[in-house]
Amino acid sequence: MTSVLVLQHEDGCPVDRLGGWLAEQGVELVLCRPYAGDPVPARVPTDGLVVLGGHMGANDDAQHAWLAPTRALLAASAADGTPTLGICLGAQLLAAACGGRVEVGAGGIEAGVAEVSWRPEATGDPLFGGLPPYPGPSMHLDAVVELPPGAVWLGETAAYPHQVFRVGAAAWGVQFHPEVSVPTYTQWGRHHREDWDRWGIDGEAVVGAVAQRTDEVADAGRELARRFAGLLG
Repeated sequence: MTSVLVLQHEDGCPVDRLGGWLAEQGVELVLCRPYAGDPVPARVPTDGLVVLGGHMGANDDAQHAWLAPTRALLAASAADGTPTLGICLGAQLLAAACGGRVEVGAGGIEAGVAEVSWRPEATGDPLFGGLPPYPGPSMHLDAVVELPPGAVWLGETAAYPHQVFRVGAAAWGVQFHPEVSVPTYTQWGRHHREDWDRWGIDGEAVVGAVAQRTDEVADAGRELARRFAGLLG
């Protein structure tokens, strides 16, 4: 059985449906919760790495001491060619770890189902090549504004261009949340209600849009998990 280290930043942003999809492929999950005291390893001890999202910023080291070792782990994983998937904050940490730049996004909060279109560079990509446009559940304000040197830019949306990228042979960042279920997304909506009001976003409509497309999102996420599992071992 292959295994994946899953680094979780907070209780409210779990591995969610991705855990079940990877288990369907015979992948064992090894959970690391540094916010609860788990140490972040210097090297990935498993066949792959998944770094989840969170409310914090990619460089908020003063408030969240594990972010610096997480960036170091991501840099090492990318350099080693270990299959790696960074999700939302995880993607931002991957970019920052490898020489990119993350800032508060000029376009405001991107919420709902982001329509990710593929760039020509995605053709033949080991993880995303050949996929149809991706329905990516999204909820973020920070964004990757500059990709790491040598990174391959794979996917984009109208609001934020750097939605999907690859660093090295096997480290991918996705700005959206392929793993998220409707109950989890609903909780995020409650947490960010004031932010949405400030930006003039109809929170109920956004959550409703995610719920309406949950089967489509699940089909895309399950296929992504299947492909990622196939890169392990």
